[in-house]
Amino acid sequence: MSMEICPTFTAPTTAGQTISLPDGQLTVLYFYPKDNTPGCTTEAQGFRDQHAAFAAAGARIIGVSRDSIKSHENFKAKFELPFELISDPEETVCNLFAVMKLKNMYGKQVTGIERSTFVIDGAGNILRQWRGLKVPGHVEEVLAFVNTL
Repeated sequence: MSMEICPTFTAPTTAGQTISLPDGQLTVLYFYPKDNTPGCTTEAQGFRDQHAAFAAAGARIIGVSRDSIKSHENFKAKFELPFELISDPEETVCNLFAVMKLKNMYGKQVTGIERSTFVIDGAGNILRQWRGLKVPGHVEEVLAFVNTL
């Protein structure tokens, strides 16, 4: 299996920062549909609760959705998220990782973010990816993988 390379990008994050990948750090980049929705909140809380364990393994966590920085800041504050969130309203980063999918919402076809997670090493190699994932047990699975590195 050939190693996929992380697309190079720079994007705005919470705390008034921008992030560029790859940047030499082991990164867990997770894409989620929307701030303050049940699955996304549960997933964010999972990454929050395991944040110290990821940090101990040398990995940082970054979340990505199409929400605004303001929405992200509120979401972060409300759930005390100790990691940054990328605002991607133009879907630039989402398209680089091909996470935009047609979904059925209430009988209508809409384009939305498919819940996905990527583990990217410092050199920009995508070591593992999960697409169309279910939230229960996912954070633990990612952490178990990161702990093998």
